[in-house]
Amino acid sequence: MRRLTIFAATFCTLLLSTQWVSAAPLAEQYLTSGQLTAGETSLKAQLAKSPEDDAARFGLGVIQFFQSFEHLGGSLHEYGLRTEGAFRGLPEPLRDVVPQDPDPKTISYADVRQIVQTWVNDLKAAEQSLSAVKDPNMKLPLKVGKIKVDLFGTGKPIDAAFLLGRVGNVKQQEAAQKFVIGFDRGDASWLAGYCNFLCAWGEVILAIDGEEMFNCTSHLFFEKVDTPYPFLQEGSRNFDSLRRFNRPLISDILAFIHLWRFELKEPKRMQAALAHLEAMQVNAKTMWKYYLTETDDDHEWIPNPNQTGVLEIKVSQEMVDTWLAVLDETGLVLKGKKLIPFWRGKSGGQGVNLRRVFTEPRKIDPFLWVQGTAAAPYLEEGTITEFASPEMLGRINNTFGGVRFFTMAFWFN
Repeated sequence: MRRLTIFAATFCTLLLSTQWVSAAPLAEQYLTSGQLTAGETSLKAQLAKSPEDDAARFGLGVIQFFQSFEHLGGSLHEYGLRTEGAFRGLPEPLRDVVPQDPDPKTISYADVRQIVQTWVNDLKAAEQSLSAVKDPNMKLPLKVGKIKVDLFGTGKPIDAAFLLGRVGNVKQQEAAQKFVIGFDRGDASWLAGYCNFLCAWGEVILAIDGEEMFNCTSHLFFEKVDTPYPFLQEGSRNFDSLRRFNRPLISDILAFIHLWRFELKEPKRMQAALAHLEAMQVNAKTMWKYYLTETDDDHEWIPNPNQTGVLEIKVSQEMVDTWLAVLDETGLVLKGKKLIPFWRGKSGGQGVNLRRVFTEPRKIDPFLWVQGTAAAPYLEEGTITEFASPEMLGRINNTFGGVRFFTMAFWFN
């Protein structure tokens, strides 16, 4: 009887420990095996059984984030993205992992829009999962160097360690295999912010009417194109032929530059893009609220001033304070409460209301924006953003070191 009791107790302990272990690394099992679709299904089932499991919820968001790029890459490969020419300059070991589809589908402008729409939908799903993470003590360690993603639609997912094995050295490959990040609650907001940032760009692409550019220049990027100008697909389209003065190819490139002006196809999407940018700013503020309350130092992706972090980059309190000031100022610009300084006319006069660019959209012409005339409808009298002040620029330069600010901004989100 005693043996039976001990066996039962041991079995229950093992069962409970197995359930606990499987809940935490469940996402990693699918991420490191490259089975993202199966992982999404499994983690949704896990959350149906245990809705409070925010580690599984974060893992689901990570899987959905990578799925968005798998679907994007797979579609581009299926429609014959011309990778052989685009990646001709890469080392041969890397060219092997970005092959061009030998029998691609013919792509139309409607197909391009659907590809972008699917990408946006995937990112929205990931953002919703990540934004639903509430547990301030959530922790999910992941071996990120071993995460496998099929970015090029070949059916063969690869990881960072594999790539380093092709072009790096043995030590780099071993380091990638052991590289672990202990993701926490703040990181959920960090990744949700990136989802919103990418969604904003996707909405802008879908807002504009790019059909003329597609009809005239898409043959440069895809092997088979549904265009009213089939003659464009005849002759050499490889950029290497520019060395021999390929006149048709040069004219195609000039046409691509010339066509960078877009009427709006779905103007309401500009407001959706603005909403994503505003959500990104909120995410960026929220993540630091959680980062600054952490007292551990466990494989941090972005450390607070009292932590080290996996990248071993020291984050000072001055850096945090300056970055939060940048975020506050960004929020005021997005809300239209502060204006971007106008680059023509008298200094210190009118400014551009960036919010109205999204809420009152017009034809988009980057060249006229550089010239200034496209900004005219959005000029107002008002408070100019601190980003234009020598004090703010000096503070950013002193804290981050000029160009290094953009690297840190990419990391900080």
